[in-house]
Order: sequence, then C-alpha cells, then structure tokens
Amino acid sequence: MIFDLIKKRRSVFPVQYNASPIAKTDIEKILEAANWAPTHRKTEPWRFKVLLGTAKEQLGQFLLKKYQETEASPKQFKIKKLVENPRRAGAVIAICMQRDPNESVPEWEEIAATAMAVQNMWLCCTEMGIGSYWSSPGLIRYMGEFLELKEGEKCLGFFYMGHYDEEITQQTRTPIAERTVWHE
Repeated sequence: MIFDLIKKRRSVFPVQYNASPIAKTDIEKILEAANWAPTHRKTEPWRFKVLLGTAKEQLGQFLLKKYQETEASPKQFKIKKLVENPRRAGAVIAICMQRDPNESVPEWEEIAATAMAVQNMWLCCTEMGIGSYWSSPGLIRYMGEFLELKEGEKCLGFFYMGHYDEEITQQTRTPIAERTVWHE
C-alpha cells in the first residue's frame, strides 16, 4: 500500500552504504518514476545528471577544491565527507531544474515539481531496498563549473543512492492534528 511505503521512506546516508553496485536498469526505473511527477503546464523542469564510477570521484575532488577555495577555515570532517560521500555511493544523481524559458509558471512551482520528482525517486528506492539521501550543500552553486548546465538550468542538490545492510529504524511524527487547522 502506498501509505505504508510513504511511512517507510527514510534518509539513508552514504556512510551506511555497502560496496554493492546499483544496476543501470534500476537507476533507469528510478528516473522513470521521477518523470511521472506532477508538473504545472507540463514544463517537466526536472533534469538529472547520473554520476557513476570515476565521475563520482571527480565530483568529490571538485567539491573538495571548491570548499578549500571558498572556506576561510576548512574543517577536516567536512573535507572527509565531501570526498567520501560520492565514493561510497552506488550512484550520485545531480538534481537539476530547467527554468521554463517562457516563465509560464512561477519558479517556485518548477522547483516544487522537481522536488516531487525526487520524492518519486525516493519512494521507488524505498520499494527497491536502495538507500537514498538528498543533499543540498552550499557548494551546489558552483556546479555549473563541473556539469554542463544549459541556460536557465540550476543544480538543486545531489541524490545519493546505495545498497545498505543495517536495519533502518522506524520514525515517529508529530500528530498531524497538531499541524492542521480546519475551517468549516
């Protein structure tokens, strides 16, 4: 049931991933799930750049370089994460949004549509037993230097994916009644 799948979805971080590769067919299925997200005026603003193999290593090195260039006092734990997270992942997908050149909808709607595409990916990963995590570090503003981004396209973050062994803990939420106001 979809409700159970939604409740089961979790952030599974790169440090939790094992070395098992993710099949290209699985990545394609996950991306196809993204492609069915709602989109106002059918702008379909989501764009994805899949990084595998040495491209993941190159991403880590690029992020490290940018961090060292832009941070007055780099922190060692941050340096380690920037390099190791892409390496540990079975795949890293750069989440990008292509702004409609006609600006037929507000930009926030295209960002929201892209986020819904990522939620579809996340749910698909959950169903397939693949751990995933959306990271949006400040360094994404430099991704135009690493990726070929088209005019009006921007990177919104990275979707890390990997197989994992450990049990994922259940979570609780504040009751929705505490966050809902009914008007009748």
